[in-house]
Amino acid sequence: MKLFLPSARATNILLVIGFCALGYAFYLRYLVIEFSTVGLACNTGLDTWLCLTRRVVTVLFQHSVFGTAAIVIATINLCHPSLVLFAAALAAAAFGIVLYNVALSGLAVALLVFSLARRAPEPE
Repeated sequence: MKLFLPSARATNILLVIGFCALGYAFYLRYLVIEFSTVGLACNTGLDTWLCLTRRVVTVLFQHSVFGTAAIVIATINLCHPSLVLFAAALAAAAFGIVLYNVALSGLAVALLVFSLARRAPEPE
């Protein structure tokens, strides 16, 4: 029985995806959403891409979109393991953990760990 384990190259790509998602989420949280100067400028009517990104991300994390997306993708990955699904769930979970959707994203990470114990899909 061969388990679903990424190769060394795939693991490196997953690490890059995970760290990039984590870094961008930290940037959004601490330098865009929580930074008071940006918040004041955007609330006074500044119309830039940064303010649009701030509004969109704020609406998304208020409705738990990052955590819900992470859990849905991780559940699909648990049923049918795939590197693309694993990477998408990893990125969504990284965003969710940093952007206030910790409970759902933590559960998604646990499902991702469980998916590594699944049997690899049979080649057709």
